[in-house]
Amino acid sequence: MKSEMRRWVSASPEATEAVGEELALLLAPDGVLLLRGDLAAGKTVLARGVARSLGIEPEEIQSPSYTLIHEHVGRDVELVHVDLYRLGAEEVHGLGLEEILARPSVKIIEWPDRLPYAVPGALDLTIRVADGGEREITLHPAGK
Repeated sequence: MKSEMRRWVSASPEATEAVGEELALLLAPDGVLLLRGDLAAGKTVLARGVARSLGIEPEEIQSPSYTLIHEHVGRDVELVHVDLYRLGAEEVHGLGLEEILARPSVKIIEWPDRLPYAVPGALDLTIRVADGGEREITLHPAGK
């Protein structure tokens, strides 16, 4: 999966979703997005945009903080949305993420710093809330 560093500034949830729609083009049919950002930064909103682009109703995408893994079926691809916020690295081993990462689907992993291993080829994206409330979204290429 080839990409280059990109940056967006989003002033609304709709604009953040639009970034997700654009990213879906890089992720489908079998990519991984490591999604970083503080609580309420807009990670799930961005995931809704990815879902929309894959043919999944955005309203289906909820923050998976309590259900750690959500699976959704789109037009031609499955979306797996994972939230590791409540877990430590030692707890991640028991989730079966290796199997999820190995199967063909688009995978979005929130709080990837909890992963005890690297995910080769994954896109790494950070959402930061700026002083004015806008979201600064930065995509780092795989392996950077």
